[in-house]
Amino acid sequence: MPIVDAAVGDEEASALFDGLAGLRGAVLAVSGGSDSTALLVLAARWAKRRKKRAPNLIAVTIDHGLRPESAREAAAAKRLARRLGVPHRTLRWSGKKPKTGLQEAARIARYRLLAKAASRAGYEHILTAHTLDDQAETVLFRLARGSGLTGLAGMAGVSVLPVGRQAAFFLVRPLLHIPKARLVATLQAAGVGHSEDPTNRDPRFTRARLRTLMPALAREGLDARALARLAVRMRRAEATIEFAVDAARAALAPGPWRERGPIVFDGARFNGLPAEVALRLLGRAVAHAGDEGPVELAKLESLYDALRRHAHSPLRRTLAGALIARNRDRLTIERAPARRR
Repeated sequence: MPIVDAAVGDEEASALFDGLAGLRGAVLAVSGGSDSTALLVLAARWAKRRKKRAPNLIAVTIDHGLRPESAREAAAAKRLARRLGVPHRTLRWSGKKPKTGLQEAARIARYRLLAKAASRAGYEHILTAHTLDDQAETVLFRLARGSGLTGLAGMAGVSVLPVGRQAAFFLVRPLLHIPKARLVATLQAAGVGHSEDPTNRDPRFTRARLRTLMPALAREGLDARALARLAVRMRRAEATIEFAVDAARAALAPGPWRERGPIVFDGARFNGLPAEVALRLLGRAVAHAGDEGPVELAKLESLYDALRRHAHSPLRRTLAGALIARNRDRLTIERAPARRR
């Protein structure tokens, strides 16, 4: 087992990246911070060892234009990428910045621009430098926000990043099980510098405040590894429940669901489902029939509770652009009528 703060060696790096060997190419998201700089160094070394069997790599830095140092940091990332033999591009987040929800807006802009770079290169995979510490902070953040099992499962090693209605890219996090301290040690061993984003310590942001709690939590046994282990177990439970929801969908409403519905469930059989399975099946139906995308968990739970309380009486509710109606022994979900002006 690697020492906690040991640098990542070539053999370990091969295990992290070898699954990407068959790709035509991939985009590396490089901000200039320690984690993404280590990603660039490790990926470039790995590709050099694999030679022709490695995918083409492009390092992309997103300059959000939120700090005066950002342009200088992007230039430093470009110089390092060139030294490592990796092509580099800097993309800028232009336009008016929101006064509230700035970090979330910046995150969305970052992924949109990374996807744009991948699309231009003809690649489908984007590599980010999320670490074990990031996973722990994500679980803690979502726990504080009242997330369900899906949220507490944290970030996946590979997930789909949808962009628009047609294009989709794969978001790959090869360093998700590596502590940040080991990436810093990797850069120190290689003699490579990195930048520090002061917003990571800015108490105005929730993640920064939660980050200050981590040492105290670690002393109680709730360190980054424990939180990441919780995410693994939640992801395992999540997969099991989704399997059960697939089976319930096949039993209660088989075949393809038509756009906008109606989707009809037998009321008695729906009531007989385990609560979590019924809740998720209802959420799928509402998201499919409605026009507002995924449903907020608390609102979905409120709807499900109402259906349970009125299991044998008529009920009509709207949620996320869908109309949910219970009549006798049928539960129908379809597109809600347009609102009158």
